[in-house]
Amino acid sequence: MLQLPKVIGHRGAMAYAPENTLESFREARRRGATWVEIDVKLTADAVPIVMHDSSLARTMGVERLAAETPRAELPAAVPTFEQAIDCFRELGLGCNVEIKPCEGREAETARVTVETLRRCWPADLPPPLLSSFKDASLLAAFQAAPEFARALLIGALGDDWQARAQAVSAAGINTNGKLLTAPRAVEVRKAGYALSVYTINDGDVARALVGMGVDCVITDAPDVILEALGGVSPGR
Repeated sequence: MLQLPKVIGHRGAMAYAPENTLESFREARRRGATWVEIDVKLTADAVPIVMHDSSLARTMGVERLAAETPRAELPAAVPTFEQAIDCFRELGLGCNVEIKPCEGREAETARVTVETLRRCWPADLPPPLLSSFKDASLLAAFQAAPEFARALLIGALGDDWQARAQAVSAAGINTNGKLLTAPRAVEVRKAGYALSVYTINDGDVARALVGMGVDCVITDAPDVILEALGGVSPGR
């Protein structure tokens, strides 16, 4: 089964620093995270960058779409994927790389992401995990680079979750922890998938989810969840 840390910092440590920035990754490490989760999308000139939204407005205060902006015209605070990987090398951080394509670029974003990983990912770091809400992105990633493990992102697990996971050869399921039920958690675990939940910032909730069998908690506040979980092991 896919091996993941107990806690992953969401977009770095966004409770304490601007999301998906080098500052946020460093803050996550300072607060005890050994892995972070990031979002990768493409610029107008197909450079992979670390950015969640399609627009730069919320995080950067710039009324432009990432897909329509060349890398050279992006704010300096937006790291390229390569810059992020260099930061992970410096900090010793593993990474859950969420493929976050702009509309119509699902396969292209996946291919560029895995090409960058093949070229740049440090051999001394844990192998990265690829995830996406877009089945087409995970399928393209699998076809281009089957050596990278994949996790299907699903907001709420419906009855078709396993069929979808099998179609992209996923090893894990990442789901909304607030919507996860105990029976569904047991089902996922019994089927042999690693189970991660997002975005949990309450220690009591995290402990309950781990008791249900959750392997990994993705959080804005990695220090809080690490302290809450302590020696708690996933339920079986």
